[in-house]
Amino acid sequence: MANPQVILSLVVILINSSWLFLLPHLCHGHDQLEKCNFDKIYQLGDSYSDTGNLIRESPVGSSTPFTRLPYGETFFKNATGRCSDGLLMIDYLAIALGLPLLNPYKMTDADFRHGVNFAVAGSTALPVEFLTKKNISSPATNSSLSVQLDWMLTHFDSLCHEKRDCTKKLENSLFVVGEIGGNDYNYPLIEGKGIELAKSIMPNVIEAIKDAVRRVIDYGAVRVIVPGDFPIGCYPMFLTIFPTNDSTAYDQNRCLRQLNNLAMDHNNRLQEAIEELKKEFPDTVIVCTVITTTRTNGFSRTLPILDSMKWLYEKLVVESEVTTISILGGSAEHRRFRCVSDPNQYISFDGIHSTQHAYMLMSGWLIQDILPKLQCTV
Repeated sequence: MANPQVILSLVVILINSSWLFLLPHLCHGHDQLEKCNFDKIYQLGDSYSDTGNLIRESPVGSSTPFTRLPYGETFFKNATGRCSDGLLMIDYLAIALGLPLLNPYKMTDADFRHGVNFAVAGSTALPVEFLTKKNISSPATNSSLSVQLDWMLTHFDSLCHEKRDCTKKLENSLFVVGEIGGNDYNYPLIEGKGIELAKSIMPNVIEAIKDAVRRVIDYGAVRVIVPGDFPIGCYPMFLTIFPTNDSTAYDQNRCLRQLNNLAMDHNNRLQEAIEELKKEFPDTVIVCTVITTTRTNGFSRTLPILDSMKWLYEKLVVESEVTTISILGGSAEHRRFRCVSDPNQYISFDGIHSTQHAYMLMSGWLIQDILPKLQCTV
């Protein structure tokens, strides 16, 4: 099996000093991405991408902490439903494409000329009915990936007179399917159901994402990005929920090996699924953005700051013990986590969601990673 530190590269890269001047890099990314002539983005996913659907879809969503400060404090100066102190990766991607920030589907009378965000915080790849049969609850929303796809179809029905018309209108659109699937694993873990239950549904999660990509291609998608899962073993929330005196349970970055292995397994299977889809749809560009292995010593450009990562996560675990804001409505065994006082100094904002600063850095990595794979020409 691949070294557990592989999955950490996305996290480790966040505090690499070479990214301190990322905004110029995003501008450069904008110049490169202009070759694709994207005029719309359609986003599916969960809390890492939701720009305001959860807080609008139900009383449960409107009562979450994401409706009030400190969420949104850094950029918007008020809460927008984003699970961060400011912008998300999808926001930075839109900026790089020269497009307005995506409005959430549930925003009444919103401008959808440049795309729609269908992502819902707390959503799962699998339908809630499937999860219920597995004794897994979905406390935040019933708007799973299939529901979001139905919303997308409804939107396209209003946009196009017929399928051929829709295909033409969407030829310059970018579709982003995910990140999705993380909550399918997070919920059984948080609910104390054990990691084996999370592992058992992984083939179903991968198939649900694979089917979603098929459906967006059927709608007319020409270019699709499918992000992988994050290194959940490094989340301060899980580090706090699952403390252990067994030193072998942690890797060299003080992250939980077993949880990071779960995320890596998901990403490896997702990559395999995407390769199968590429053969099935040779005329569609499908980019799977997950972590890949390198030399056993890790990533040369990030290796020098591994000691800093250890210090950072030790501080985050301490921060997470302060009580001010609950995660997932308090479902994490009623444990509570404080939003960090200076988001620009941290990767994690509330124990499970990232800061705007972290999303900015990840977006730079994403844009540079996908540029050569989108196959755009002048």
